[in-house]
Amino acid sequence: MSGVVVAIDGPSASGKSSTARAVAERLGFAHLDSGALYRGLTLVALREAARRDPSAAEPLAVVDAETVLRAAEDRGLMLQSDGVGFSTYVDGEPADSAIRAADVTVHASSVAAVPTVREWVNIHLHGLVRAGRDVVVDGRDIGTVVFPDALLKVFLTASPEARASRRISQRGMRIDPASLAEEAKLLAARDHADSTRATAPLQRAGDAVELDTTRLDFEEQVARIVALARERLERR
Repeated sequence: MSGVVVAIDGPSASGKSSTARAVAERLGFAHLDSGALYRGLTLVALREAARRDPSAAEPLAVVDAETVLRAAEDRGLMLQSDGVGFSTYVDGEPADSAIRAADVTVHASSVAAVPTVREWVNIHLHGLVRAGRDVVVDGRDIGTVVFPDALLKVFLTASPEARASRRISQRGMRIDPASLAEEAKLLAARDHADSTRATAPLQRAGDAVELDTTRLDFEEQVARIVALARERLERR
């Protein structure tokens, strides 16, 4: 028996992960972070590269996708339920902190762009849902590729300036016109790259509800998604 899926997609810094966690908590679902598996694979890739050639200037050039995926299986990369969500494990140990390290962040996007890597991740995400867990999943292609039959699909948007302001605030930095303009420029470039990439581009599913959060506070956007999900659940 498969679980219920609420899919939340959107561009970088649109608040997908924090919103998905809050929505999952309100609904009594589990938050399933697809990015954790991509980061986990990146961590595995870096560890394999270090084992093979510790002095490599470009560590990902030392290993190919097939090697990384085989190593991920050997090292037991998995998402394990922790009651309210899922924790990442590698080599039998919790890895949630390790997958957020700076070197993983630097290389994660290039690992996630590999088609066979995305296929591996999608298979594992499907397996968790087939086990019967009701989940809120966030990403960039959840509603279009990973879970096209999700009960509810939401596409979060906000202006580049609004997202830039939130991103700078998250870093604990002061927001000034120059930094805001620079961050907005970087986010616009990321949007273009994500929406035009060959593999699983950022797109709004045709049946997704678009939610512009430029003028919404966090509580408002969470409440709207929860209301939409409960409405769909009642109609099942």
